[in-house]
Amino acid sequence: MAKGVGITLSDVAITFDSHCVVDGAHLDIAEGEFICLLGPSGCGKSTLLNVIAGFVPAAGEIKAGGKPVNGPGVDRGIVFQSSEALFPWLSVRENVEYGPRVRGVPAAIRKASALEYLAMVGLSHAADKFPAQLSGGMRQRAQIARVLANEPSVILMDEPFGALDAQTREILQREVARIWRATGTTIVFVTHDISEAVILADRVVTMTAGPRARIKNIVSVDIAHPRDLSSPRAIELQNILRDDISAEVGRTLKAQGLISEDAA
Repeated sequence: MAKGVGITLSDVAITFDSHCVVDGAHLDIAEGEFICLLGPSGCGKSTLLNVIAGFVPAAGEIKAGGKPVNGPGVDRGIVFQSSEALFPWLSVRENVEYGPRVRGVPAAIRKASALEYLAMVGLSHAADKFPAQLSGGMRQRAQIARVLANEPSVILMDEPFGALDAQTREILQREVARIWRATGTTIVFVTHDISEAVILADRVVTMTAGPRARIKNIVSVDIAHPRDLSSPRAIELQNILRDDISAEVGRTLKAQGLISEDAA
């Protein structure tokens, strides 16, 4: 696995037609850091992630490992929200091998690599099954293994556990934290779940409500792993983040005339 690299966003603005989604975003992410992007629905969290992935053009400067991001690259792997992102006609192992196969990695090497990463995510027993035979949580594990097989220095995760039940979500949160510590890769993780952000992140980056969303605040999560959400510091951080996001939601509802000035 490649070592995680730093990511720099300088005065990044994202516009679709004449609609400005994100305006003037500045963010420095350290090598091997775990960052969670948190904010109200529609604030541009996923769009900002897609800019880092190279899927969406933006004004300003985006760098990964000191190099400009001008498009997608194998150095940046993305885990999508949908558990349907796997190729249904390929086995789990073949899905994980797909990236290395496209890059021309010899069959024996890519098979050994796929089995290694499937073992890392606890799916050795499912290597020859097809995605339709797996639960949603297992499909998300397979997605993570598929990304790891490309040995990226940055992993981008777009609310990957949003559609899962609470118990499966908790298990996968622990797995992602374990894999991150084992690999040292840089992770940028989009979530709307405050507790999830506190469980996972080194720092939580909150965003203002859109349009023209900006980075509002950066909160360091100074709690050792594994984390207990019932600890006094975890409760304090959750309250700080909740107040931050609630203020933005209230501002949006007020602008839409859905709540009064006093309620906001």
